[in-house]
Amino acid sequence: MEIFDALMAGFATAISPANLLWALVGCALGTAVGVLPGIGPAVAVAMLLPITSKVDMTASMIFFAGIYYGAMYGGSTTSILLNTPGETASMVTAMEGNKMAKSGRAGAALATAAIGSFVAGTVATVVVTLFAPSVAEFAVKLGPPEYFMLMVLAFTTVSAVLGQSSLRGMTALFIGLALGCVGMDQISGAARYTGGKMELLDGIDIVLVAVGLFAVAEVLYAALYEGRVEESQNKLTRVYMTARDWKRSVPAWLRGTLIGTPFGCIPAGGTEIPTFLSYATEKKLAKGEDKAEFGTKGAIEGVAGPEAANNATVTAALIPLLTLGIPTSNTTAVLLGAFQNYGINPGPQLFSSSAALVWALIASLYIGNIMLLVLNLPMVGLWVKLLKIPRPQLYAGILIFATVGAYGMRQSTFDLFLLYAIGLLGVLMRRFDFPTAPVVVGMILGPLAEAQMRNAVSIGEGSWWIFLQRPMSLALIVIVLAVLIVPRVLRRWAERNLARHHQSADDIV
Repeated sequence: MEIFDALMAGFATAISPANLLWALVGCALGTAVGVLPGIGPAVAVAMLLPITSKVDMTASMIFFAGIYYGAMYGGSTTSILLNTPGETASMVTAMEGNKMAKSGRAGAALATAAIGSFVAGTVATVVVTLFAPSVAEFAVKLGPPEYFMLMVLAFTTVSAVLGQSSLRGMTALFIGLALGCVGMDQISGAARYTGGKMELLDGIDIVLVAVGLFAVAEVLYAALYEGRVEESQNKLTRVYMTARDWKRSVPAWLRGTLIGTPFGCIPAGGTEIPTFLSYATEKKLAKGEDKAEFGTKGAIEGVAGPEAANNATVTAALIPLLTLGIPTSNTTAVLLGAFQNYGINPGPQLFSSSAALVWALIASLYIGNIMLLVLNLPMVGLWVKLLKIPRPQLYAGILIFATVGAYGMRQSTFDLFLLYAIGLLGVLMRRFDFPTAPVVVGMILGPLAEAQMRNAVSIGEGSWWIFLQRPMSLALIVIVLAVLIVPRVLRRWAERNLARHHQSADDIV
């Protein structure tokens, strides 16, 4: 009953006219961002961080949440009509969705994607509602040693999951940790790594880093390295599904939701694994004529399942973000920065210290899912027209918006130089396949981890054995080691089996 009462209080806040308007604008903008290829939700949220700094905290977070899951709905449009996934999460949708569009069934593909997203998003939101408070209640009992190891787990999972390699991910993480050390020491008050610049005494603003790494770097990278690509668009047919389409889609939506939700709940990150897993499941379970459509005419299950898995993962990923402060994607890393911008640190204390905000945010997920269904099904023709915006003008607008927003925070020219320096760093990181999200995570959680580490060592009277003496801390150390070691062991085992298989084949020949 406590959860129900808290959720009802959240709805009372979320359905206020101002918050409903922010949710609608966020969902509409998120859909537009998802439709436009190359402009992800992380870029949009980062770009708008400076602009919304004066907006009411609850309204702002509802707005960003709308962009976050709205982009997942919109991403299917370009995947199906252009075969150009706006997000990595939409790659699998493009495989069958684009073939359906070429076969004259674009409307059915768009419909199953939108309804599947709604079903999965709603179910995953129920999971967030029921389980997030329990996770937070358990985590709030942890002491400084456990908090520190929890943050080490966040560092490990983010750098291991979001990077092409663990080494690149760890390098990006240490860049973020170094940026987080700039400013005044929390305990001694001594200036650290400021280079004598007064502007750096308060540290580097997380908003500048987010805008520079995502918005500015995205535009500069596109201008420097991406050539002009001619895109051919499939004809948009009427958005409806036949009785046979419904019969094939409903089980796929449910299976996709069951696959995606657990992947979102655990701080392992990424929508690629659950979407590919859902696609493989649907292909394996298909029979007869339905199976023959995979890879040829386009199978509707190959769109319904992965889209449901994608949205279930994205929504459930709010559990590790809100309860443990662990982001599992670029966008949740920027959302972490948005919380930080208001002086709030997502983690075990969030459900007690900012309960009204959290429950209003969760309530807005239910409302946003209904809004997105209304926005996506009848208005899909309007979103498709966004694809006619020329790319150079679009990127120029983003750059201007980001620059004005960053300057407007403190009216500081130094901030602009810093913004573009960070932007160039982001370009280099993209060029050499270094993930950018660990930088944001390292910068936000680094100072918090430092404080918890000092507190833990103080509790242990100067002894580092405190981390091994407490059961929960020791368990977290084991999990961290497992995250680092197990994937490598499994990869090596798979490579060895493959080599043995090839050797056996050669012997037969």
